[in-house]
Amino acid sequence: MHKTGKLIGVSLGPGDPSWITRRAWEVLSSSAHWAYPVREAGQTSYALEIVRRGGLPVADDATELVFPMTHDAATLAKAWGNAAKQVCEKLHSGKDVAFLVEGDASTYATFSHLSSAVGSEVPDLEVETIPGVTSFNAAAARLGQPLVKAHERFAVLPAGYDLATVERLLPEFDTLVLLKVKPLLPELIDLLQRHNLGGSCAFVERAGTDGERIVTDPEQMRSLQANYLSLLLVRNPDRRSS
Repeated sequence: MHKTGKLIGVSLGPGDPSWITRRAWEVLSSSAHWAYPVREAGQTSYALEIVRRGGLPVADDATELVFPMTHDAATLAKAWGNAAKQVCEKLHSGKDVAFLVEGDASTYATFSHLSSAVGSEVPDLEVETIPGVTSFNAAAARLGQPLVKAHERFAVLPAGYDLATVERLLPEFDTLVLLKVKPLLPELIDLLQRHNLGGSCAFVERAGTDGERIVTDPEQMRSLQANYLSLLLVRNPDRRSS
């Protein structure tokens, strides 16, 4: 009886294929079966595009896994179930499955949901998570500034935060990372300027790609048509440590 394959979360970083780690590259160059996420069937996969830009050939039988952008519990449960079934078929055949993840597989990534769904079907599942560069680490590096310095505090807010939450946290942290700012960008800029922080924030979109965009002028930010893969780094130079 053959051994069940291993599920591997392969972090690819936020866009620049040269930021793919040696361990991730090793797995991508192995015989592991690739699976990659899309929001709709047949849609382009950002994770897959990172790998393509790195020059690795994509196998014709790589598995597309559909994870719809919705909060509907029934729709999500069906999607996770379908994805787990497809992955389990490969694992039970003895194949390792490399799931491609943009950014880092442990940070607001679909991999945790996938591994949980597959684990419920394969109790003895072996899982490997390969760490990667996060979008906010990449953004700070591209800006040429530290994310935080000694004794400073920083917080990362995922999509779904509201303006009241941001305003409440501003005095508490030296750096705030606001992910996926597209829906609230003009309102966020207004809020930051009311707190005299408009000149202390930077907008970074698609870090490490040909479409990378960095904007530090708050008035320009206000009118941007932001991409889904965008963030704000907000520095609070006047915060006093308690």
